[in-house]
Amino acid sequence: MSNRKYTGFTLLEMMMVVVIIALIAAVAIPKLSRGAQGATDSAVAADLAVLRNAIDMFQAEHNNSYPAVATISTQLTQFTDITGATNATKDATHIYGPYLRTVPALPVGANKGNTGIAAAAGTGVGWLYTAASGTIGTSTTTETDSNGVLYTTY
Repeated sequence: MSNRKYTGFTLLEMMMVVVIIALIAAVAIPKLSRGAQGATDSAVAADLAVLRNAIDMFQAEHNNSYPAVATISTQLTQFTDITGATNATKDATHIYGPYLRTVPALPVGANKGNTGIAAAAGTGVGWLYTAASGTIGTSTTTETDSNGVLYTTY
């Protein structure tokens, strides 16, 4: 008889480790994917809050006038005068703004990644804006958040 010690794992021990790892993965992966969806929902809400705040600041400094639909992106990202005319640099008349560094990209839906702001959905449009009321929302149609709420209602 030999006094040799065998070291290592048996096949049964290895199978038990694989089963335990599979169980942990089965529990963790769905939780992680829901966390990613929650992060996307938060990103939409945060981007809308930033855009709405910029529009409100513009309105406060421009005699209660909202940015124009055709020029809202430049009016929010460049210097403006009291009438809303834009200029890339600050001068004696263009003293207001900029209110945003860049327009955020829409983080969800078919128009994901688009930064355009317009009155109606279209190519490159991520955000829908109504100049008469200063309201802005997502350019999504049927996409919902993790609770089943339409992004258009944010």
